[in-house]
Amino acid sequence: MKILVTGANGYLGKGVVKQLLNDGVDVVATDFRDNLIDKRAEIKCADLFNIEDPYEYFGKPDAILHMAWRDGFVHKSVNHVNDLLKHYTFLSKIIDAGCKQVACMGSMHEIGFYEGSINESTPCNPQSLYGISKNALRELLELKCKENKTIFQWLRGFYIVGNTEDGSSIFSKIVQAAHKGQKEFPFTMGLNQFDFLDYDVFCKYVADSVEQNEINGVINICSGRPEKLADRVERFIKENNFNIKLDYGKFPDRPYDSKAIWGDDFKIRMIEKTKELEKK
Repeated sequence: MKILVTGANGYLGKGVVKQLLNDGVDVVATDFRDNLIDKRAEIKCADLFNIEDPYEYFGKPDAILHMAWRDGFVHKSVNHVNDLLKHYTFLSKIIDAGCKQVACMGSMHEIGFYEGSINESTPCNPQSLYGISKNALRELLELKCKENKTIFQWLRGFYIVGNTEDGSSIFSKIVQAAHKGQKEFPFTMGLNQFDFLDYDVFCKYVADSVEQNEINGVINICSGRPEKLADRVERFIKENNFNIKLDYGKFPDRPYDSKAIWGDDFKIRMIEKTKELEKK
């Protein structure tokens, strides 16, 4: 199986590419730069939005995992809206040319303000330019895949816990602060409850989802349970032996963040169960 991975040099892309390669998949990896991409992959640095025939250019992949997305952690960035048609046009070219499976990285921010467990049928009412744009791409892509009888997978990501400096999450920012020798980290009250997955597990779930095509549609890349933000961050600090303390109440919670939200993990559990059975 040959899988094209876009955004392969990004925080998530580099980990997913590595996992796919470890699983024996032929990977064509693309991004503007390649300094973080596993060199076992076939690497093509390119501007996706300026390729006339991307399906041919990338060697006619069996599937595409579209992870490229600008300003992912800047939820108010107008680039989300400006780039929406470009993402759709690029993926439409891939689909029209004959790619049989399209997977795209989504976000729980598509849902908007919601309390409780999210499944693929949960209504979406996004509250940020990031969420609105991701949700619009999901709906456009689902329709396009249906018309072309293309396998459609929307990998809805939740909160990722990683201990490297190169991300933009609160966990990466704590790593950066700790390495700078800061003793305190300005924080909210941390009362919101979210669905957290460790980085390596997240990458494995994404790779496992794309390596199969029996379970499709919206697939939650999640743990299936909520945890208070303060508890997870305190545990993260302890796990990494950082000499830093949270300065509670310095920042307000974002008004569009839910008080308690987590993913229904039924589909990802089925995918993992099937993978384990195949190994046996």
